[in-house]
Amino acid sequence: MDSVFRVSCNWLAMVYLLRQTEQTLREWGRMPVNLAQAFIGLSPVVQALLATLFTWGVTALGAAAVFLTKEVSKKLLDSMLAFAGGVMIAASYWSLLAPAIEMSEGKGIPSWIPPAVGFLAGGIFMRAIDMVLPHLHIGLERSDAEGIQTSWRRSTLLVLAITLHNIPEGLAVGVAFGALAYGLPTASLAGAVSLALGIGLQNFPEGFAVSMPLRREGVSPRKCFMMGQMSAVVEPIAGVIGAWAVMIAQPILPYALAFAAGAMIFVVVEEVIPEAQRSGETNITTMAAMLGFTIMMVLDVALG
Repeated sequence: MDSVFRVSCNWLAMVYLLRQTEQTLREWGRMPVNLAQAFIGLSPVVQALLATLFTWGVTALGAAAVFLTKEVSKKLLDSMLAFAGGVMIAASYWSLLAPAIEMSEGKGIPSWIPPAVGFLAGGIFMRAIDMVLPHLHIGLERSDAEGIQTSWRRSTLLVLAITLHNIPEGLAVGVAFGALAYGLPTASLAGAVSLALGIGLQNFPEGFAVSMPLRREGVSPRKCFMMGQMSAVVEPIAGVIGAWAVMIAQPILPYALAFAAGAMIFVVVEEVIPEAQRSGETNITTMAAMLGFTIMMVLDVALG
């Protein structure tokens, strides 16, 4: 009963955070016009950089939980991972695949070809990285590490596993902002911002998921925090690359959007959901994933 109570309290805290985020967004809408116009007037690459720096910052905020506690309920950790997976699934369709399909219409080829090719290419790309990059999933032994065999520490391999998650997330945000350069009706600043907000929202539990297992193993809070936030350092890099790539080659835009979607779905199916359900708590993690999906869908539809 005690663990259920703690999980309930943490979910209430998350709901409160979401309400505060909604209030902040309303206040953002009332900001001085010159500040909003300054952001709108930036290059899409710079916008992508700022957006992914924001998502990196939210990861650091999640990792900072190690300064508050050393122990955390396994149910809570699994639920937060599943929540992140739900957000990624929703973002893959609402923010990436749906626009890719719309952009593919009237191109002289069936509209399903670019999104299908891009989606599969994204999955294959992540599978290749998964086979090469040494990493260790949360809750597994050092001997279960995947990728090229190395003598790296367990903590380093745990960080690399979450880093693998963040590559497609940064790429997705970058591609969404890069698409703004063409003034297409299917690409809007509000949609790109909503995607960045959604990715940032699910980055909080990812930062938490890296730092807390390390803290339980006796690593110092400062080192846990540094390693947790460093897991998202690839997001600004991938974001800038994604924005730059679609800006220099408009024809690849629907492929790039679908590519980012395929990469994220691969990560969710291959890593996030299995990790969240490894302890057998499938009911609570399923509901957490559905909540994450719903929140990201609402963000995209309401703001996009």
